[in-house]
Amino acid sequence: QVQLVESGGGLVQPGESLRLSCAASGSIFSFNPIGWYRQAPGKQRELVASLSRDIGPNYADSVKGRFTLARDDAKNLLFLQMNSLKPEDAGVYYCNALLLEMEFWGQGNQVTVSS
Repeated sequence: QVQLVESGGGLVQPGESLRLSCAASGSIFSFNPIGWYRQAPGKQRELVASLSRDIGPNYADSVKGRFTLARDDAKNLLFLQMNSLKPEDAGVYYCNALLLEMEFWGQGNQVTVSS
């Protein structure tokens, strides 16, 4: 059973940064794609960023230039570096991965952006 465990969320002020981590129970390379979704209160879950073998990193228009994916293959970690955070970036962030047509989700991690 694949497990994805997120960490790194919290409360920040607008303009500040956070880094989310997703610890996978298997090699990051085995997932295609792997990435991050978020869900704000009253809104649908949306794709923030993903990493696939075919097209590499992919970002939602709303986060391009501010968010960056990175990974530590030795530790099976996927990171989402979030800079210049805005109040509209707030929500629960979920790590998501696809393996052999099976989809897996982490438990979610709260990000709050407020002054």
